[in-house]
Amino acid sequence: MNQYLDIKPEVREALAAGKPVVALESTIISHGMPYPQNVETALNVEKIIREHGAVPATIAIIGGRLKAGLTPEEIEYFGKKGTTIAKASRRDLAVLCARGEDGATTVTTTMIIAHMAGISFFATGGIGGVHRGAEKTMDISADLEELARTPVMVICAGAKAILDLRLTLEYLETHGVPVLGYGTEELPAFYSRHSGLKVDYRVDSPEELAEAFCVQKELGLGGGMLVTNPIPEAYAMDGTAIDRAIDQAVREAEKQGVRGKEITPFLLARVKDLTGGDSLESNIRLVYNNAALAAETAKAYQGVNG
Repeated sequence: MNQYLDIKPEVREALAAGKPVVALESTIISHGMPYPQNVETALNVEKIIREHGAVPATIAIIGGRLKAGLTPEEIEYFGKKGTTIAKASRRDLAVLCARGEDGATTVTTTMIIAHMAGISFFATGGIGGVHRGAEKTMDISADLEELARTPVMVICAGAKAILDLRLTLEYLETHGVPVLGYGTEELPAFYSRHSGLKVDYRVDSPEELAEAFCVQKELGLGGGMLVTNPIPEAYAMDGTAIDRAIDQAVREAEKQGVRGKEITPFLLARVKDLTGGDSLESNIRLVYNNAALAAETAKAYQGVNG
């Protein structure tokens, strides 16, 4: 085991017994929403995973230790510290561990630490991708590279709608990452169910997802698999309205010179304000939906993998 990795006893026992485990990121706690709503949401996601027969493993870096599974007290700690905790991508892990500092894991680092711990399934809200205007800024999320190299299935509601979804799909195709639509042939657009873009394959059951992932591993192809799970209809937002809010937020970011790690939190916060908080409620509900599917898929995988 990696000397910097701590696996929560509940998670360690589940992995040793061959029980399903689902990883969760911690950036959604520290940077995704205000306290105490962030803590309440994180605990609810863990509860949903347990209700669907799997063990949750929220991933984070605390005091330079890579954590696969947090206690309620550690989740509370993260929620209270909020945005003062550094967002940790692949490039940050070594320095944060060496300095004994905290880090909130993105999709990238959650995948890395989950794989270290032996966890193959990860539920999140939306992945990062190719940012609008990337032909000038070269702003492309490390999440896409990680999906190409780390064998973890990521269940999400698509790439975040603030991104260039068409270029994100092109980038994933170039890097050989399968993009599966759960119950749909169309790429979900995070807050809304429709983007007008097609995924690689439609898949209609957790068992089908588990079988595909099992075969990918058996073939030795490497890399992960992306499952895009549309937000429930009741919580979906009107695509035209959300696009207007995103366009305005992007213009404000450009005017204020917001770049790099700060761009996604800035845009999500502005979209929340511009939609009167509706986007935050949608965000929470799509995470719950993804957690349930991830747990069911992890369970199905245990049956397929024997």
